[in-house]
Amino acid sequence: QVQLVESGGGSVQAGGSLRLSCAASGITYSRNCMGWFRQASGKEREGVASITSDNFPSVKDSVKGRFTISRDNAKNILYLQMNTLKPEDTATYYCATRRVWFCSLRADDYDYWGQGTQVTVSS
Repeated sequence: QVQLVESGGGSVQAGGSLRLSCAASGITYSRNCMGWFRQASGKEREGVASITSDNFPSVKDSVKGRFTISRDNAKNILYLQMNTLKPEDTATYYCATRRVWFCSLRADDYDYWGQGTQVTVSS
């Protein structure tokens, strides 16, 4: 059974930082594409960043230079380092995986999802 468990969310002031983690089990983690998505209240879920099985990252333009995605294949953990946070980054952040090594930032391409972790950025 695939499980993705996010942690690290919280409330910060604008300009602050958070690091999200996602612990994965039940998959061959090292072979899977992993991604971070977010969904703000009243908005559609959007892709934030993804990383292929061989550590090739892709990051949404609006967070480039502020967010960094990384993975530890030995520990089956996915990370999202978020710096210089802005109020518009407020959302529930989800970890997801798809059963292939290559990635996209389209939510429909992903097979399994975590329960989400809330990030709130105040101005």
